Amino acid sequence: MTLTITPAKLQGTITPPPSKSQAHRLLIAAALAEGKSVIQNISRSQDMEATLRCLTELGAEYERAGEKLTLRGLGGNPMSPMGRMALPRLDCGESGSTLRFLIPVALAVRGGGIFTGQGRLMERPQGPYFDLFEEKGISYEQKGGTLTVQGRLEAGVYRLPGNVSSQFVTGLLYALPLLEGDSKIMLTTDLESRDYVEMTLRALEVYGVKGHWMDERTLAVPGWQTYKARDLAVEADWSQAGFWYAAKALGNAVEVTGMDPHSSQGDKAIEKYYVNLSEPGDMTIDVSGCPDLVPPLAAMAALREGTTYLVNAARLRMKESDRLAAVSDVLCKLDATVEEGPDFLAIRGLLTLPGGAEVDAYNDHRIAMMAAIAATRCERPVTLTGAESVNKSYPNFWEDYVNLGGKITEVRP
Repeated sequence: MTLTITPAKLQGTITPPPSKSQAHRLLIAAALAEGKSVIQNISRSQDMEATLRCLTELGAEYERAGEKLTLRGLGGNPMSPMGRMALPRLDCGESGSTLRFLIPVALAVRGGGIFTGQGRLMERPQGPYFDLFEEKGISYEQKGGTLTVQGRLEAGVYRLPGNVSSQFVTGLLYALPLLEGDSKIMLTTDLESRDYVEMTLRALEVYGVKGHWMDERTLAVPGWQTYKARDLAVEADWSQAGFWYAAKALGNAVEVTGMDPHSSQGDKAIEKYYVNLSEPGDMTIDVSGCPDLVPPLAAMAALREGTTYLVNAARLRMKESDRLAAVSDVLCKLDATVEEGPDFLAIRGLLTLPGGAEVDAYNDHRIAMMAAIAATRCERPVTLTGAESVNKSYPNFWEDYVNLGGKITEVRP
């Protein structure tokens, strides 16, 4: 879908959609439990559909009524008769969380799985798991866009780096409590995105499963645990709130409502960064703990007084797009001043952007939303190709944008 976005001020209140990060975690825990869990506020984003599709293949069942989802868990157990069935085929769509969270889970409850995906998903690095599999005697084969893993996951010590993705830690945290014996996760480097692991530990605790830090790099995970069904609601997404904070920083009269001030979401940091970037002067922001905030932060940086350095961002090169390159390309086409480095962006702010260009969303939901917010401060219309990519995480984005006063026109071929 191609849209022409005519510069216009946004005004009004907005509650972002449910947290994708929290929803993944709650759904997986509920699927591993015995009995029914009712989870409110589940969006129909493509990533959520991917997780639900995979959980069904693993043996869970669900019914949906609007944004309420009733999920009957599979009673996760390595000794379940389901483990003797054929390997499940798990289509993860473009969801990195779905893939990385469920690889250990599938090993624990079904003896493995056949994983597929779309877009760049199967190109994203899985090295930390592969190294563990070789050590633990678990077979794996990645061929033609398909990853097959098979074997018995056993309790023990799991050593992996913490600076590739916290998603590997989360995947193990879901699977290891089910095993017959205690385990440890030992990080060989400092952990980036620690807040995401804390979110996982909180979700596990809600479902009756325990894990705790022994020190900065070691997690203790007792075995023989059972997930217990729970009823709860998903909170609003601080990652998506970032785009509306960016709109506000760009002079739009937008107020973000419905957010949990005590959230464990790491992207809650957008509140602090919004305040900081509202002041003039040069600034450096370490985004290693909040990489998903780079697109809205970059939009803010492009239209403020001073140079903003977004550093420690190398992981963004393996998202839905090479997100560092995509951010740089889109903003430069709008005539922003951006320097792209191997793991950083340096953005010198301007008073306004000329616009009048065609930009590509790079099949990346966050790039599409960044372009839409930046367009509110352009002098001329912006044409965006691939605008449908927002469906990955925020299907109602364009509806919300228009309701706030945004002006969009679909370009027909």
